[in-house]
Amino acid sequence: MKLGVRRNDSERRYELVSDEGELIGLIDYRVTDSVIDLFHAETNPAHGGKGYGSQMVEGALDDIRARGGLSVRASCSFVADFFDKHPEYADLL
Repeated sequence: MKLGVRRNDSERRYELVSDEGELIGLIDYRVTDSVIDLFHAETNPAHGGKGYGSQMVEGALDDIRARGGLSVRASCSFVADFFDKHPEYADLL
């Protein structure tokens, strides 16, 4: 199964989806001025323990970096833990 991360602006979330269209996980966000707050992340319990949550956060942060002009607030503890383990993304905070 191949996975991809997409930004869904109408739902204000990033989604981790399979190549078959299954929603595996999501990160809810809100944007205020030049700050994007990643405030809630979850993965489907059926897919837990496979590293998909980290893959989803990485994909979201890569998209935010590519867009430019936004800094990240990691209100979600899972996202905050990701930043602690991946200092290569610290420039986004």
